[in-house]
Amino acid sequence: MKIVYSAFRGHFSDSPRAIYEALLAQGPDSPAGDATHTWLAAPHLQETFPAGIDTVEFGTPESIAALEGADIVISNDHIPLDWEKRPGATYLQTWHGTMLKRIHNDVLWAPEGRLAYLEQDIARWDLLLSPNSVTTERLRKAFGFTGPIHETGLPRNDLLSSPQRDQIRAAVRADLGIGEDQKVVLYTPTWRDDLVFKKSGPQDFEFAIDLDHFAERLGEDHLLLLRLHSMVMDRLEILEGSVVWDVCSHPDIRDLYLAADLMVTDYSSTMFDFAITGKPMLFFTYDLDYFRDELRGFYFDLAEAAPTPLLRTSEELVDAIAGIDAIAAESEARYARFRETFTHLEDGSATERVLKLLFPSGAPATGETTEGDENRADL
Repeated sequence: MKIVYSAFRGHFSDSPRAIYEALLAQGPDSPAGDATHTWLAAPHLQETFPAGIDTVEFGTPESIAALEGADIVISNDHIPLDWEKRPGATYLQTWHGTMLKRIHNDVLWAPEGRLAYLEQDIARWDLLLSPNSVTTERLRKAFGFTGPIHETGLPRNDLLSSPQRDQIRAAVRADLGIGEDQKVVLYTPTWRDDLVFKKSGPQDFEFAIDLDHFAERLGEDHLLLLRLHSMVMDRLEILEGSVVWDVCSHPDIRDLYLAADLMVTDYSSTMFDFAITGKPMLFFTYDLDYFRDELRGFYFDLAEAAPTPLLRTSEELVDAIAGIDAIAAESEARYARFRETFTHLEDGSATERVLKLLFPSGAPATGETTEGDENRADL
């Protein structure tokens, strides 16, 4: 059996990583005990893959050959390559999070031809995962997907409920050089479509936080870790000596969720993952009207659903970070509703549920489904 993995076009991360690690942990007596595992890797990320992993460069003829020879393909995103899935193979699409932002057919704007090209990949999918019940119908409509959607939660998030989470937190903080008493603010802004698709020349990601004010108000006991979206990781240069620590190259964001004490985001799906930890979140939405009404569009009202008030200015954000304990106490009920809505399946067992989908009765799944499939979540 040949299994091929792809995450964000060449990363070693996300739900494909969680599934891969679970299969390895099961050992040779598992249903996939005789499998070969191949990862599609971006050249600049090759060093982030553990030693001993079989990789091929994403986008090369070798990667096409690997995909076309696979029995199982596992990806968390579109694979925008020209390849033919062989008969009997299974393509599991885990997707990469709950959506606030509209995706695919629901977006307000997309480059000409982009969606039509991605339709070729959607046509290859056999199984699609949904992180929660409110997202399932949105996934089906956005992608026009007619196959089975399984509400499993996301394997990538199992670590956040793991008994080892405190140990991993300590190890990650030590590896990054974070002091025990330092409060870590993880900043995870999403990407802007116009920055990626409409740019006419070099253009950097806009960093809207006043770093001087951040340093003056919060002092050295607060650290700001920056994790840009994979689409724009190369669009911001961090100057030496800045209060911002660049963690874009850290292999997997789930480690950073554990290391952080507080997260600041805007419209990123990281909000739904981080909520599993129960730690405080703030929403820095300085371009809300433009992003929501012109650039991308939302599936729901963020101001109504967010566990804490939306913040429009850097000054408001820094003040909120300084007063986060009071804000967290005031927003406890809203946070609980947010978690009930979006994290009700994140119990640490999503990977186990997904493996049962891939290997029912100990045998590999095929792309074929039946109307009587009890796990099918057609809407």
